[in-house]
Amino acid sequence: MTDAIPVYLDCDTGIDDAVALAYLIAHPGVRVVGIGTVSGNVSAERAASNTLALLAAAGVDDVPVAVGAADPLGGSFHGGAPRVHGEDGVGGVGGILPSATRQPETATDAAGLLIRLAADYGAELRVLAVGPLTNFAVALRRDASVASRVHSVTVMGGALDAPGNVSLVAEANLRNDPAAAAEVLAAPWPVTLVPLDVTTQHTFGEAHRAELLAAPGQVPRLLGAMLDTYFGFYTARYGERRCALHDPLAAAAVVGDVGEPAWRRGWFDVVDDHAHADHGRVIELEPVLPHDHDGPSRPASRALMGADAAVADRILRRILQHDWPVAATGSREG
Repeated sequence: MTDAIPVYLDCDTGIDDAVALAYLIAHPGVRVVGIGTVSGNVSAERAASNTLALLAAAGVDDVPVAVGAADPLGGSFHGGAPRVHGEDGVGGVGGILPSATRQPETATDAAGLLIRLAADYGAELRVLAVGPLTNFAVALRRDASVASRVHSVTVMGGALDAPGNVSLVAEANLRNDPAAAAEVLAAPWPVTLVPLDVTTQHTFGEAHRAELLAAPGQVPRLLGAMLDTYFGFYTARYGERRCALHDPLAAAAVVGDVGEPAWRRGWFDVVDDHAHADHGRVIELEPVLPHDHDGPSRPASRALMGADAAVADRILRRILQHDWPVAATGSREG
């Protein structure tokens, strides 16, 4: 054991997932101890292959990666988000990613890996979800005690006061499996939501991308190449080539790297009704009021509603300051 925080990452490895993973690997106070994948931006299997290729590029060969749920609870995978992340999920750079040096775990799936790590690390383990929450619901159904073992669960998901990104009110990760999200929010573990309200306020722009492309390390240059596709998608939103930092901001929140945060505390749920316009929407069942202890019989959750203006630069600096392996061949510069 070291002083580094053990983190389990559950992801659907697209472009912002890749940036979040690089940030976690680079952060000196973090030790990634396991990664599970879920269908969201891409299929769970594709997410695992993308993740293993990125780990190979980073020279990391000791983090177990397990494939998780292929489909949401009670539904089918919708096919991903190729117009956002590219057909390969990583902005079309799949052809220049190094070959993965390992295969996913065969003895367990993502839910099983989470249960195992919760037993191994207990209250030290920080859990980060940057995709749909299917694997967590599966883990809770297999072993409800997992909720009492881990330190906390941080979820990139939801939209409280901000508009949604897949409907007027819903965010993609929670909308892709609202039944699972509702189970996760109802479980007795401390949950932090990192919603669109804050993630869309912090961005990487062309200056950030240029620094990544100019870095000697293989991973920063790959991220810079991926961001070309992501910037293209977000140009309509921002009026210029930049992108929201959804998953990287959630990763920063896990380790307290967001400066002076602004929180909203309360009890939250997710609307799970395909016939309803609010399908996939996060709703606040009850806020936490001063001296109020009469909420639902589970710990109150919190939502990150603000972070300091320097958080994007801090994420970039963490990535650039890491000693990454140097690419054997030059990366494409989008």
